[in-house]
Amino acid sequence: LSLKFGDIGNLKGLVIRLLLTTSYYHLSVQNWFSLHRLQLLYNHSVQATFNATGIHAPATDSFHCEHVSSLQRYDALLVPSSANDLSQLWEVTFIDFQIQGFNVQEGHFAHARDCASFFSPAILMGLVMSLVLLLVLAYALHMLIHLKSLDRHYECKASPAYFAQMKDSDMGDEKEPLRNSGNESYELRNQQFGKIYI
Repeated sequence: LSLKFGDIGNLKGLVIRLLLTTSYYHLSVQNWFSLHRLQLLYNHSVQATFNATGIHAPATDSFHCEHVSSLQRYDALLVPSSANDLSQLWEVTFIDFQIQGFNVQEGHFAHARDCASFFSPAILMGLVMSLVLLLVLAYALHMLIHLKSLDRHYECKASPAYFAQMKDSDMGDEKEPLRNSGNESYELRNQQFGKIYI
């Protein structure tokens, strides 16, 4: 695919040539096209050659990318083919680049396959942060579920007082009347049972 600038000032002799190839992939069971190489020609002489990386799509689709460039700040999808040629002197950048090499119908692009990665650094950081928040939430729910109530498990149960049963005949010898103001009181003589007032 050759792009000619026609009679546009100093660009009259400039031609951008895009070499497209198509291949059949058994895993996807369809043909894919890829941009293999980009050449810059001036006055029918090759000035620079760039190898294209990552520019491919199914043959029935088109390929779209916000920037296709030889510059590193745009991820450099165009790489100079050799360190010895003049490609190092050229900087090539296509903005809002879309291409379809085959199966073009009625002069319109087919569905575009975008160059944006599904796992960009921002998306990966969002996924990691979501995972951390889910772990914190799961730990908090685990702690709430296993929280023990003080009323249920830590009731203060006083031990019942123990008094040995005694016969009435023994009680007569063991108790001693106390004088009090109108109330009848007894004190046990045997101190191991404590004092009981009636």
